[in-house]
Amino acid sequence: MKLHWTPTSPYVRKVMVAAYETGLDGRIELIETSFWPPDPGYAKINPLGKVPALVTDAGQALFDSGVICEYLDSLHDGTKLFPPAGETRWQALVLHSLADGILDAAVLRVMERRRPGELQSTEEIARQKEKVERALDALEEKAGALEDPITIGSVAAGCALGYLDFRFAGEDWRDGRPKLTAWYEGFQARPSMAATVPRDPA
Repeated sequence: MKLHWTPTSPYVRKVMVAAYETGLDGRIELIETSFWPPDPGYAKINPLGKVPALVTDAGQALFDSGVICEYLDSLHDGTKLFPPAGETRWQALVLHSLADGILDAAVLRVMERRRPGELQSTEEIARQKEKVERALDALEEKAGALEDPITIGSVAAGCALGYLDFRFAGEDWRDGRPKLTAWYEGFQARPSMAATVPRDPA
């Protein structure tokens, strides 16, 4: 399998954490991919031009990160990141959606800050920050659901909190969220998380 990736994408990190947790990391070839400006060759793999995208051994292109994670989860016989049925599944998927919402809003903030100053929208930056704050409060309330067994919800939440530390280190998301903070301190020590810490290219 070939994974098109960039080293700072939190969505890529989510896929890689899932790969480590399912024991499939050794089967994945990493292909660093430039998506801005768009690469015409990559656009044939993912017409949306985003990372990550996974090309399976059969040659099928899969995207986005949630689809890739679920595909990887189908390839192993251990405990599933996507619970098969019932309340546990819906709980995991809701946590996944909350965490991805944090990432979507945080990435939009990052992109807005990179625009020339006169073109930046302070209103839009504030709106996305409010989304993150509300979702963090929801995760604090649901922190008990993040505990073992690991699911796609906890993987996504861990990657979302890690991205906030990476891109918004000056904003303390931990303040007033003791349960979420305690959970994350343990979760970030997992080998899958330690192996995938984002770093800006040198």
